[in-house]
Amino acid sequence: MYIPSSSASRARFASSTLSKFSSSFSFLPALSKTTPSAYSSSQSCVSFVNQKYRSLSFSSALRTVRCSAPRWSHGVNWRSPVSLRAQSRIAAPVLERFQRKIASMAPENAFKGILTSLPKPGGGEFGKFFSLPALNDPRIDRLPYSIRILLESAIRNCDNFQVTKDDVEKIIDWENTSPKQVEIPFKPARVLLQDFTGVPAVVDLACMRDAMKNLNSDPKKINPLVPVDLVVDHSVQVDVARSENAVQANMEFEFQRNQERFAFLKWGSSAFHNMLVVPPGSGIVHQVNLEYLGRVVFNTDGILYPDSVVGTDSHTTMIDGLGVAGWGVGGIEAEAAMLGQPMSMVLPGVVGFKLTGKLRDGVTATDLVLTVTQMLRKHGVVGKFVEFYGEGMGQLPLADRATIANMSPEYGATMGFFPVDHVTLQYLKLTGRSDETVSMIEEYLRANKMFVDYNEPEQERSYSSYLQLDLADVEPCISGPKRPHDRVPLKDMKADWHACLENQVGFKGFAVPKQEQDKVAKFSFHGQPAELKHGSVVIAAITSCTNTSNPSVMLGAGLVAKKACELGLEVKPWVKTSLAPGSGVVTKYLQQSGLQKYLNQQGFHIVGYGCTTCIGNSGDLDESVATAITENDIVAAAVLSGNRNFEGRVHPLTRANYLASPPLVVAYALAGTVDIDFEKEPIGTGKDGKGVYFKDIWPSNEEIAEVVQSSVLPDMFKSTYEAITKGNPMWNQLSVPTSTLYSWDPNSTYIHEPPYFKNMTMEPPGPHGVKDAYCLLNFGDSITTDHISPAGSIHKDSPAAKYLLERGVDRKDFNSYGSRRGNDEVMARGTFANIRIVNKLLNGEVGPKTVHIPTGEKLYVFDAAMRYKAAGHETIVLAGAEYGSGSSRDWAAKGPMLLGVKAVIAKSFERIHRSNLVGMGIIPLCFKPGEDADTLGLAGHERYTINLPNKVSEIRPGQDITVTTDTGKSFTCTVRFDTEVELAYFDHGGILPYVIRNLIKQ
Repeated sequence: MYIPSSSASRARFASSTLSKFSSSFSFLPALSKTTPSAYSSSQSCVSFVNQKYRSLSFSSALRTVRCSAPRWSHGVNWRSPVSLRAQSRIAAPVLERFQRKIASMAPENAFKGILTSLPKPGGGEFGKFFSLPALNDPRIDRLPYSIRILLESAIRNCDNFQVTKDDVEKIIDWENTSPKQVEIPFKPARVLLQDFTGVPAVVDLACMRDAMKNLNSDPKKINPLVPVDLVVDHSVQVDVARSENAVQANMEFEFQRNQERFAFLKWGSSAFHNMLVVPPGSGIVHQVNLEYLGRVVFNTDGILYPDSVVGTDSHTTMIDGLGVAGWGVGGIEAEAAMLGQPMSMVLPGVVGFKLTGKLRDGVTATDLVLTVTQMLRKHGVVGKFVEFYGEGMGQLPLADRATIANMSPEYGATMGFFPVDHVTLQYLKLTGRSDETVSMIEEYLRANKMFVDYNEPEQERSYSSYLQLDLADVEPCISGPKRPHDRVPLKDMKADWHACLENQVGFKGFAVPKQEQDKVAKFSFHGQPAELKHGSVVIAAITSCTNTSNPSVMLGAGLVAKKACELGLEVKPWVKTSLAPGSGVVTKYLQQSGLQKYLNQQGFHIVGYGCTTCIGNSGDLDESVATAITENDIVAAAVLSGNRNFEGRVHPLTRANYLASPPLVVAYALAGTVDIDFEKEPIGTGKDGKGVYFKDIWPSNEEIAEVVQSSVLPDMFKSTYEAITKGNPMWNQLSVPTSTLYSWDPNSTYIHEPPYFKNMTMEPPGPHGVKDAYCLLNFGDSITTDHISPAGSIHKDSPAAKYLLERGVDRKDFNSYGSRRGNDEVMARGTFANIRIVNKLLNGEVGPKTVHIPTGEKLYVFDAAMRYKAAGHETIVLAGAEYGSGSSRDWAAKGPMLLGVKAVIAKSFERIHRSNLVGMGIIPLCFKPGEDADTLGLAGHERYTINLPNKVSEIRPGQDITVTTDTGKSFTCTVRFDTEVELAYFDHGGILPYVIRNLIKQ
């Protein structure tokens, strides 16, 4: 068969030939649904036929048309294995013929010569793999393990079009190229979503299908080409706590509030191929990923390669603890990855973090991760990988590694990576992966120089910079009261708390007058006398994937509760206590150990399986407690085993929020205050009338290890994840239509068709500058995505509340901003709606308002933005350092775009948020080092002009441009389009229009 030589000609030829084949397989859409396979279902094979050939590399083309391989590497199918076998029998003969034709046309992989067989120890072969040792290049031996994963992906996908031999060379030469900010393409093996970010992603995909139809193209071209897993875990709230019935009651509330969202997701799971939705009540996405979804090594059609994943939740990095390369991206980037687009990324530097020694008795994994977070924040790791190594690794259980990897966003790194070793393999066996699967993983990684064996001499690897920590130096600590990296040693906590009360308002200050610091607010709690002081704990939550995936700290919390019960201590009833495990496995081992009953006695009943308090779904405080706080202006505290404690996130009424290990959460709940020195002051009075101290209830490492050994069993993981595939009665009863296009309900306040593609044409709009823009908001440092687009409760007086009330939604049914991310009308009104946001235009006043510059009126941000838009005025935002830190949140970019923001000028950006701004067509600009709005004398009352060339070809990544104002001031900024691909997105008005136009051209 003739195949053209050039890439472009070959692409056109393949597209034409494929369209001729498509009619031969027109019956395939009639096949019933298959179980998700390694890369596609039978129907997505037809979707592939209509895809532009150049969007697929050789290997991914083969993967896409293969429809019979079981998707799960460890044996449990999400849908009926019987129907899978039947459908495979029907489809296989036709598909095999189809594959042979496709394969004959595909461009040869430039590295086909290193495709090597991996033999099984007992005979036969596991499959073939692209062998890094076969390249015989000594530079590879010095590469960090995390970079080797990028290298293997580039080699396997090298078609000399999307991924070229030059890209491969850049990665091999990492030591020389990484300091130069070179750009590489990366194709992740799969995509991970949770429902807060997943709903808007599915809304975007549904809207893109409409756009395809409106542009006279095939809507089915919008279909995931890689496995997509969406875990519903962000919707459950702690409405009911301290009750045996809390799980069922909270799930009923969850379905009442979210039935429309859940039905939409269920529609998506059937309308889009290769998309799996894990129902509510199953667990937290990252724990499910760690315990079940993570493959470590894929075996697809006999080709072995490392697992890799990008997720729309910043804590996707937790899977790095399992040796799987994973990190958070914006939902719009994830959508492009789903649709076969390679991700463009800057080849990162890698910080080598050496661990030595072992943790002392009484020190937890949470203490370790808070210490590591503080060290790495100080070192500066934004945009870099961190790779852990050293003899201390052998002493670190996998659950502890996952805890450290989980908090990568908090220390600013793209990844916190732990290469696979014997500890990883032990964990895979513990969590129910089959012996054959674990054997395949080990053999592949050893053969491809991606396995660490501490019994062999370790080859020296090169790192961009180095850090070292002796694990024996880690001491018990917590972090707060407003940021995860503000670590406080436990022994210093009382002094630090008093300093915070005294300090001026800031990350470590509340500015409580001296005479007010000892105030006591007395109130009646359901007929019982109660009191609150500054520092009183009103929320104590064992929550979050960071810690609930770790049996040692969870069982440690149970042991603290047990000892406290035996000594006669009891948590005060006005403290809202809760326990939200990340998977059903936790419940099983807490029950097996006999410790759940003691947690229950202290009020830590299981409230649900999801993120709960960590994401801000802490539920209401008792009315009497809330009134006592607000009427007396009490600085109340929350203590949680989470990963985020930004102000206003956990609960609007807890101004002090501390991250702590689960055992410490129980200890602080018992003490009832953070204003305590655990070394010197008793936690409470025991049943014998004597003081009970911290040391009396704290378990030893040996006690914890003994309980872990006897209570955490492989069968628990197997039984949990066999059951997870069956859903639950409430989910299974949801009735949804089966249609390619979604039927939008104009009256829905949950799911609404966004306006992104209205009036879209095939011609890109081109780059835009900014002309005489007003400053919508003027911020200082550390404005988080929680400030820009809060996920928590909708304030009763906010523009979003007004919108919902006008549409007949009662206040009790407002739900949260996070749950309404499928409705652009609500989310635009919720942009910059955090009640704790500080806008310099308001001269010190805290709250979600701004000054409308032309009139001087003080308005809600949404109302001011709409007034600017109505008058035809553009707007910009001024900001300090670390703008957009925190959760990867699309709406923190989508919201400002809908408000009419054209540019953000900041001292620095968080990695994912900067990318999201680019993806929505907003210009990110950085002040020059040493400069900011204050040093330049910018008050925010000026009008700003940013001149950019009219042709995108005349803009360079990272170039300097001049910003001028109507007051005569001008200053130089760096345009933060970091890659040529990002410039292409900007030219098209954003990443999604870019993808649509490209798919239509295919």
